[in-house]
Amino acid sequence: MDAARLDPAQRAHDLDCAQREQFDLVVIGGGVVGAGTALDAASRGLSVALVEQRDWASGTSSRSSKLIHGGLRYLEKLDFGLVREALREQTLMLDRLCPHLVRPVPFLFPLTHHVWERAYIGAGTFLYDTLAGRRALPRHRHLTRRGVLARFPGLRGDRMVGGIQYWDAQVDDARHTLALVRTARLHGARTLSSCRAEGFDIAGARVAGVDVRCLETGATFTIRGRQIVNATGVWTDSVQNHAGRGRIHVRASKGIHLVVPRDRIHGDSGLILRTEKSVLFVIPWESHWIIGTTDTDWNLDLAHPAASRRDIEYLLEKVNTVLAQPLRPEDIEGVYAGLRPLLQGDDAATSQLSREHAVSQSVSGLITVAGGKYTTYRVMAKDVVDMAARDLDRKVPPSCTDEIPLIGAEGHRAYWNRREVLAERAGLHVSVLEHLLMRYGARTQEILDLIAERPELGHAVEGAPTYLAAELHYAASDEGALHLDDVLTRRTRISIETFDRGCIAARDAARILAGILGWDAATQAREIEHYDARVAAERESQVQPDDQTADAARLGAPDVRMGGGDAGRIAAGGAKPAEAAVIELDRLRRAD
Repeated sequence: MDAARLDPAQRAHDLDCAQREQFDLVVIGGGVVGAGTALDAASRGLSVALVEQRDWASGTSSRSSKLIHGGLRYLEKLDFGLVREALREQTLMLDRLCPHLVRPVPFLFPLTHHVWERAYIGAGTFLYDTLAGRRALPRHRHLTRRGVLARFPGLRGDRMVGGIQYWDAQVDDARHTLALVRTARLHGARTLSSCRAEGFDIAGARVAGVDVRCLETGATFTIRGRQIVNATGVWTDSVQNHAGRGRIHVRASKGIHLVVPRDRIHGDSGLILRTEKSVLFVIPWESHWIIGTTDTDWNLDLAHPAASRRDIEYLLEKVNTVLAQPLRPEDIEGVYAGLRPLLQGDDAATSQLSREHAVSQSVSGLITVAGGKYTTYRVMAKDVVDMAARDLDRKVPPSCTDEIPLIGAEGHRAYWNRREVLAERAGLHVSVLEHLLMRYGARTQEILDLIAERPELGHAVEGAPTYLAAELHYAASDEGALHLDDVLTRRTRISIETFDRGCIAARDAARILAGILGWDAATQAREIEHYDARVAAERESQVQPDDQTADAARLGAPDVRMGGGDAGRIAAGGAKPAEAAVIELDRLRRAD
């Protein structure tokens, strides 16, 4: 049996083991840092249980700008060490760890002033390339206005005098985090999604275990661990409070992104633009563009941050200043909002808070990690396990995750070179094979085997023609999806890549998942109802004028996992049930 397979049988087995075993590490939080920590620990020979309250990467780690980058803007803050570290990690991912998931992307920085701006930005990009050392990407180059327009005809030529092109990389963040989870399990970790940490088991003055509730069955149990790791991002403070105190504190900063079809903007490169608050990216995303992001303080619901009309109008206004053909609200296919866990600072502007990470022994037996950025997850994970190892009763080998290819990486280049042959053999267009290889790498063969066994899974998903039905099947049979939202929002990106936000595809998906997850007709209908309600609540939130009304609208849809609107909120402090959210929205509308 494939140890990396996440299916209902695996989940049941790991649930059973979690209640009987004592682990060296119990990691709370199934985002990129928690998953990376589980892999680091398991690959050093430690026993590990990874616990996630919802789905893998369901928080911040599926809602980023999808970039693996050094952080060009951090050079202005003189964060040379952070940039160098991130660029080193970028090269590792491109070359060795996950070349099927991380790929190069060029960016243009349009220049609006003459000598001083070209010199300033040019010096920054030169330093960026220099800090990277031996880099897997091309170096920056200076362009005239004609050169910029040749690469990006959709720009307004009257608003620039030239530009600079540099290279970074992008990733499907949710699929990358999932690959970490599967690779961790391959190396022995127990992986438990849809399990909420509700408190700690305290032995004397030491945290000795985690009290857990399975949100699929309602069962409660305790997972015992010699060290507990709090890798919960924006929930860091709430989880620490279960132990009585903590040394690390975070603030949540909301960032939203818009997704529009590729034909709405004419260009062959990404864009990076300055704003008065931060920077704005326009990022090519297969047959779409991602536009973002905002950077505003958020102190409302942590599980389902909402984008308001004000957020959306801000992004449209900024990007339209440089586009020859302005975007309209009706061009928007998808909108998503995420929360960055920033280390607490005194400055009121979240864009000024540090992206460095911190690791601390909150209390005896509990280690907390917070801050950082997606690109440096592996460094954060190493630091956590190094600290945990000091309190274990045996010698622990050093980290080796810089040498461990993630699921699908080994053999990927050979599969890519053979993609035309594989496509012809499978009866698929080569572009479909390329789509699969950039999502599954060498594990694409498992998708092709599935189609060969069940040819009906080779058809395109109704309402989402860039995906195959086999991908929806595989999401539940091998990738741990338990609900429609898991499949349409994270295993695929149908929820943000279609104008109906995946409501049509949900019908096809429910039928396919039913056979794997044992859903009867009533369960299928309930899953579709939950998904439709989530989409309706998100759409409603996005026409609200501000964060408060948007938050109230978004909470009008209950969480599909057990407990309705309150499910999965670890001591979030005042999370509102769906009914209360509707009342609050009505009150705010009247006040407005």
